[in-house]
Amino acid sequence: MANQDDKLKKVISHSKEYGFVFPSSEIYDGLSAAYDYGQLGVELKNNIKKYWWDAMVKMHENIVGIDAAIFMHPTTWKASGHVDAFNDPLIDNKDSKKRYRADVLIEEHVEKIKIKIDKEIEKAAKRFGDAFDEEQFRSTNPNVLRRQQQIDEINNTFKTAMEQEDLAAVKQLIDDLGIADPDTGSKNWTEVRQFNLMFKTELGAVSGDAGIIYLRPETAQGIFVNYLNVQKSGRMKLPFGIAQIGKAFRNEIIARQFIFRMREFEQMEMQFFIKPGTQGEWYDYWKQYRIKWHKALGLGEDQYRFHDHIKLAHYADAACDIEFNFPMGFRELEGIHSRTDFDLSSHEEFSGKKLRYFDPESNESYVPYVVETSIGLDRMFLAVLSNAYNEEQLEDGSERVVMNIPPALAPVKAAVLPLVKKDGLPEKAREIMEDLKYDFNVFYEEKDAIGRRYRRQDAIGTPFCITVDHETLETNTVTIRERDTMTQERVAISDLHSIISHRVSMRSLLEKAK
Repeated sequence: MANQDDKLKKVISHSKEYGFVFPSSEIYDGLSAAYDYGQLGVELKNNIKKYWWDAMVKMHENIVGIDAAIFMHPTTWKASGHVDAFNDPLIDNKDSKKRYRADVLIEEHVEKIKIKIDKEIEKAAKRFGDAFDEEQFRSTNPNVLRRQQQIDEINNTFKTAMEQEDLAAVKQLIDDLGIADPDTGSKNWTEVRQFNLMFKTELGAVSGDAGIIYLRPETAQGIFVNYLNVQKSGRMKLPFGIAQIGKAFRNEIIARQFIFRMREFEQMEMQFFIKPGTQGEWYDYWKQYRIKWHKALGLGEDQYRFHDHIKLAHYADAACDIEFNFPMGFRELEGIHSRTDFDLSSHEEFSGKKLRYFDPESNESYVPYVVETSIGLDRMFLAVLSNAYNEEQLEDGSERVVMNIPPALAPVKAAVLPLVKKDGLPEKAREIMEDLKYDFNVFYEEKDAIGRRYRRQDAIGTPFCITVDHETLETNTVTIRERDTMTQERVAISDLHSIISHRVSMRSLLEKAK
């Protein structure tokens, strides 16, 4: 855990030093759990958005996008269940005066037991080599079985307590497991109570209850209330989807771990409207499609896992998370939920407007079911950034920090570097840059020795460095250096566009994700 904490600290420090992420309002000592994306961060963020949008909207004829307002009629949140049910179980430690989510404390306890199981499997795999059968080992090893039984009992107890809204049972579980304050080790806990996560504000000049509206806690409802508008204006036939990228706001009890959990964050969501009864197959389809989208980035197959929800949300008949191995361990990155017809039926009831689909094939009218995919953009950013951060020992004994960001997502695609600041090299370098910048985000630098400039580009994840030297003026060739391998090659200036394009194109990612 210490190494993981160290890595997160290094990523945070690197992010600030190179312009990926800054603490918000830092000149006023910052604001808890609020961050600003810097000049490189905003480029990386936009590239992630484009990869998601293209994969969902461009690659699917039956998915379209919208951009709904953040402010919505307050009855929206009554219909969605957020006013009454959007709560987290809160617990305070009396000694440290720190506040925690009770469910997160229990999940972290379960994760520690899972790590012990993984260590047992790791040891056995080393001992038995190629003959090792993990499935058999899991089903027969007494230590693994005992620990798995512990996990199952904890999960079942917690699930029952939450379903029955028995907060005393949740507190009892924390006491029985001997869960301590992660910072101080104190086990002196308050009772567990519910905490609504929505931010309230007032509309216009009206004050009091009549003027209360909410900052949206999710982007999904903007899609649901526009279902009929999109379906009719776009003449959409089931199944079809509506995608949206936008800000959401949650008054988190404890927002921490850098940009992983913030009170203002961005979501990339798609609601897929389907015929009732087909939700099982579409749920499976979107699980597979979304995991392929993630794995196409090449961050490592073993960095992902599915986690089925223990307690289903009030609207769901199936739900799972795609978890990623962040520096803090495996945490939720994306959710796939089968939401049934809860949302549209509820908005029908509260609005008095029919939100139905007339099916010409079966000649019937019904409320569609929905399968949702919902990913946190900030979490996706952290997944890419933390995975990319690497400290490398080179053959000559020197070290470099390199950000192995997938080239299609890299903020800067190429740096153009004149070897020296004279002899017409800067002019030639500028000429090359002028040509490339129409298609790529390109960086120009002429200060310092070429080796130092290479290191700076490695540290921001630039896939290519193009060096313009004296030979360039004679032969119209340049040296192109590749970030990950550090190999250098002499190429014609006329070939630069196709070389860079081939490596950084979004198309190659989208083809893998199909």
